[in-house]
Amino acid sequence: MEQLYRSKLEDVYAQIGDHAKIVLATSNQDKVSARMLSFIIEDGLFYFQTDSHLRKYNDLKHNHNVALCTNNIQIEGTCIELGHPLEHIKFIEKFKTYFPSSFNSYSSLDSERLFVIKPTFIQRWSYHDQQPIIEQYFIERLCYHEIEYK
Repeated sequence: MEQLYRSKLEDVYAQIGDHAKIVLATSNQDKVSARMLSFIIEDGLFYFQTDSHLRKYNDLKHNHNVALCTNNIQIEGTCIELGHPLEHIKFIEKFKTYFPSSFNSYSSLDSERLFVIKPTFIQRWSYHDQQPIIEQYFIERLCYHEIEYK
């Protein structure tokens, strides 16, 4: 089962790619908000930068639980602040390559912060033989479930 889990999860990450624009949802005091951000994906983790003066930063300081959504994939996880983006060379090299205008406009600002999201659960809608299915990945348990949608 673990081999199936790993194989299917690799397929999910291949679909997302090593960089993407993804919707990030945060919440604070029962208020939920969502916005599109530029992400670098590496080793199963999702990296993004934001300004410490923005609502999402405040949300993340009070609640580390987040959700991401891209196409037919939903991801739940925990988010941790890593520091200033320019202190993280691997991130900056990729961010500069894939999102040059964002890099040029924001990465050097003193108030920018780098975050990483560690997924805890991933769900993907898919089809087998033209039948819809829901794929569920329980990351911490290395567990995969497939549910036929009827």
